[in-house]
Amino acid sequence: MNGQIVQDAFAIDKKKFLFVTLEASSTDLAWTIAKEGHDVKMYIDEREEKDVGDGFFEKVDKWEPLIEWADVIVFDDIGFGKIADTLRGQGKRVVGGSEYTDRLETDREFGQYQLKLAGLNVLPHWDFDDFEKAIEFIKAHPGRYVFKPSEEENHVSWEVKSLLTIGEEEDGRDLIEILEQNKKTWSKKIKRFLLQKYVSGVEIAVSAFFNGSHFITPVTINCEHKKLFPGDIGPYTGEMGTLAFWVEPNDFFNATLARMGEKLKEAGYVGSIDINCIVNSRGIYPLELTTRFGYPTISVQIEGVLSPWGEFLYHIASRNNYRLKVKRGFQIGVVIAVPPFPFNDPEIFRIYKDISVFFKKSHTEGVRLGEIKNVDQTWKLAGENGYALVVTGSSSTVEGARKQTYKRVENIVLPNMLYRTDIGLKWYRESDRLHTWGIL
Repeated sequence: MNGQIVQDAFAIDKKKFLFVTLEASSTDLAWTIAKEGHDVKMYIDEREEKDVGDGFFEKVDKWEPLIEWADVIVFDDIGFGKIADTLRGQGKRVVGGSEYTDRLETDREFGQYQLKLAGLNVLPHWDFDDFEKAIEFIKAHPGRYVFKPSEEENHVSWEVKSLLTIGEEEDGRDLIEILEQNKKTWSKKIKRFLLQKYVSGVEIAVSAFFNGSHFITPVTINCEHKKLFPGDIGPYTGEMGTLAFWVEPNDFFNATLARMGEKLKEAGYVGSIDINCIVNSRGIYPLELTTRFGYPTISVQIEGVLSPWGEFLYHIASRNNYRLKVKRGFQIGVVIAVPPFPFNDPEIFRIYKDISVFFKKSHTEGVRLGEIKNVDQTWKLAGENGYALVVTGSSSTVEGARKQTYKRVENIVLPNMLYRTDIGLKWYRESDRLHTWGIL
């Protein structure tokens, strides 16, 4: 079975998919598979997120009793690596992390070390657990640095991640001042962090799916927009939108993600992996790994994939070398949110809880689920974070994808909804440089 192309001749019958999630991140993927006719059940760990996805597919209070029921178990976040490894060892089809890949994302120092072992040109960086030592280091070695909090063990904290800070002054004095002013407060929240040497260039990512032994092709090139406001202003949010396109493995993929293949094979990893990089005329510098589905990247990928997702996940969980059918051209995804996003404030979100999403025209093409539930055929806000929807579009050109996406956004009425209006625009200035440098 391994190594065999299984598309078309190996179409599957109705299967049973069990989604296990911390914060209901994979509702859009679960809904997509349910619409394909498969039996989908979801367990959500966070109490405040329990209503997300209601009315779109079946929800369960416990997932362990359903292990034998499921044909495929999908873990959609880091933190499940140990149990995923165990279940694979028992012969279960599992899409999701491993202990090794969880650590690649949560432990920045370990991730950089693994990238270096794989032959990538990592930027100089220093790991700290003491703010005073970091301040003294910058004073002794003046320069521009990026302050990067390491994640809480086995869980991604967007509040902590949003504190990533890029120094602007060449001697580092602005970053020293920031650390001095905030060290007492931040030391209670941030136990470990990196100082990474700053380099200028174009930020671009490549992601691919791995089936336990091989990468699945084609792969995705992603241009992420991480800050809250247009023009890359405001706090880091995880991601406010993405421009993406599918390509056959190219020099950029071969110089970065492809080099992690042997380690992923050793770990038995099955799922999506993304590597975000800074690129300039001198080379490619990896910044971080995402060893799970990306959000909103998975919704943008759903927009661009023509193959059935249930069939695809079943086969990669079976370690088959499935080949994806994808759209040509570009796909764009725009996050639609309401306050308190990107921060967690239940008191503020209580104002928006259960508010209905209204569509001016009765169609929802390209409108994909965030924290939404379906009550009597009406979409309502669920959860507690305000991450409501992802709106996607596609076209042979960036401008065409932008027009389709934002026309779909205009069809949505949601009180105080916020979104970026510039997703994809920076591609016009960045793509020429990427071609000049031989990246694309």
